[in-house]
Amino acid sequence: MTLNRHRIRESAFQILFALESNPSGDINAVYEEVLTGSTDNNEIPVYLKLLVDGVVEHQEQLDQQITGLLAAKWRLSRLAKTDLVILRIALFELQYVDDVPAAVVINEALELTKTFSDEASRRFVNGILGNFEKNA
Repeated sequence: MTLNRHRIRESAFQILFALESNPSGDINAVYEEVLTGSTDNNEIPVYLKLLVDGVVEHQEQLDQQITGLLAAKWRLSRLAKTDLVILRIALFELQYVDDVPAAVVINEALELTKTFSDEASRRFVNGILGNFEKNA
């Protein structure tokens, strides 16, 4: 079975959330746990590796961008980890993945909030990504 990009984003979220919760965790073990039974031969999809590796590699820059988009009294440390991980994935895709339209990236981020967070987070993520797009 091949994963579609929506399911790949869900898997990327799960992997990055696990790494956010346990930065010293074994990334290969996390991949294996998340992908068990969802791909042929537990092969890591190329797009999943692109998202996870890209977010990890650019995390400092992504976090600076998120910080710049927050209201004046907000800090990164105040964000729910779910929202932070979703924003990192979306900002990475918006800037480094050329073949996915911005509207699709934002919609997929909102779908992730429906799955892993709540309505308040959905509005928050939509506002942050909307501000990013408006200023891009």
